[in-house]
Amino acid sequence: MKLRCFQKLARKIVLCSCIAAAIYFVFLAGVAKADDIPAFRSGMWEFNRTTKYSGSPGEQRTTTIRKCTNPTEDMKNQNEMIKKNGCSISPISKSGNTYTFTTQCRNENTKGQSKTVMTVENDSAYDLKIETVPGPPGTSEQLRARRTGDCAK
Repeated sequence: MKLRCFQKLARKIVLCSCIAAAIYFVFLAGVAKADDIPAFRSGMWEFNRTTKYSGSPGEQRTTTIRKCTNPTEDMKNQNEMIKKNGCSISPISKSGNTYTFTTQCRNENTKGQSKTVMTVENDSAYDLKIETVPGPPGTSEQLRARRTGDCAK
């Protein structure tokens, strides 16, 4: 019995992480289409992500990824994948350098909704805050993305 409960919780945590990642890419794809947002610069980027799970108080996962990328192109490429996952996004509202929207994802296994707030510092830095509620457990995610330099040749 305990094993089944653990397996269910583990599946929900993985699912929440997948939904959060999908929402992140849906948002960025939407941002990439907006005329008034600067294109992000190609180069070496560092992405620091912290995810907290409401079903497990005190539990959080932190990851750092460094890669040579063009975030604007990544956003465009991810847009097609996200559409296939049954996600829809509200119109993006802008206030200064802050962009806010909600996303709903529905597929055969789950329903999920999130609110995302993105703060763009410049063409080399942005922050994301995503609150996802697909049912227990929900997630709270913070992503800090920074261009750290040129790619190695």
